[in-house]
Amino acid sequence: MMKVNELKQLYEVDDSQWLEETVKLIKNHQLQELDLENLIEELEDLGRERKNAVASLLEQVIRHLLLLQHWTNEAEYNAVHWQTEIYNFRIQLRRRLTTNLRNYLDSELNSIYKDALGFVKIKTQNTVNFPLECPYSLEQLLDIDWLTN
Repeated sequence: MMKVNELKQLYEVDDSQWLEETVKLIKNHQLQELDLENLIEELEDLGRERKNAVASLLEQVIRHLLLLQHWTNEAEYNAVHWQTEIYNFRIQLRRRLTTNLRNYLDSELNSIYKDALGFVKIKTQNTVNFPLECPYSLEQLLDIDWLTN
């Protein structure tokens, strides 16, 4: 097995191999040999990536719901496409969502909505009046069958 310094050097040149070696150490309960500094960094990064992924998917759901509900000039041609996109993003969310990530989305819903709002304003060239505040609950956004009226 590798020593901590060797593991730290490996991290700089081959993070996949570093991960394999780290997993072996953990499985063998050789915790004293772990490269804790890089392990902590990787775990923190993993948490951020998971949060970013679900936030991005939720933003996509919001974008398409806003377009479906408010961009009436384009709805005739794009409604089915927007509905299928909403369905797809909700499936991806359902597969990734944990209680912790759901709580994260709930706490960040207003921020995620603002990002989605900025996108749809640009897409519609500011010709549509969208709600300034999120008109959807998290439950509605995650409900696979719910669409706006």
